[in-house]
Amino acid sequence: MSQIRLDKFLAEMQVGTRSEVKKLIRAGKVQIDGKLCKIPETKFDPEQTTVMVGQKEIGYAAFEYFMLNKPKGCVSATEDGRYPTVLDYITEHKRRDLFPVGRLDLDTEGLLIITNDGALSHELLSPAKHVPKTYEAMIDGVVTAEDVEKFAEGVDIGEKKLTKPAHLEIIKSNVISHVRITISEGKFHQIKRMFEAVDKTVVELKRISMGALELDERLAPGEYRMLTKDELELLRRTELC
Repeated sequence: MSQIRLDKFLAEMQVGTRSEVKKLIRAGKVQIDGKLCKIPETKFDPEQTTVMVGQKEIGYAAFEYFMLNKPKGCVSATEDGRYPTVLDYITEHKRRDLFPVGRLDLDTEGLLIITNDGALSHELLSPAKHVPKTYEAMIDGVVTAEDVEKFAEGVDIGEKKLTKPAHLEIIKSNVISHVRITISEGKFHQIKRMFEAVDKTVVELKRISMGALELDERLAPGEYRMLTKDELELLRRTELC
């Protein structure tokens, strides 16, 4: 890995702001490989170096990847003046620059990836990739085989083009129907607008997978965990498709 400045490294690992960590360094509170360092501009390879602030070792993470079961009532953003954000739920992390990969509506639950890997995010969200996203939904209205056919053909949601073909599976059809739907694009309120186009209303919506990555059913709404190496590989294979 390329080298990084000591003050930048400590700021990125949330030891403090850039000005705060410079003060710590100049005050003789920081060691690099057991040697006192008072120069904030000192460069080193963080993957080959041990950095101590006082008695605490500061580990390095170039990228972090989390799976969040997004609850209702929070926004898929890094900051918001009205609602809590999905980042408010990620309480243990090293990076300051985390962000959600894509968006789920305020009242939508389910799988959301939180990371600082911009390249991975771009590949997963790129319209050219057509990464499939699967949701379970409760629908106000009887979902029919005709709806399944319409979704497979593409639905007019008031834009220039029909939606791309979507796979609609009826789990239970009743006054309130239970369905599973897979789409390969991410238009604004797309699933809600698709059902409105067939005179039905989405009552509950939950994303259960993105590409080959599935939501961990053990995570309650608002809970999160780091992605495993295998899960990260699934995402990387998805982006290469």
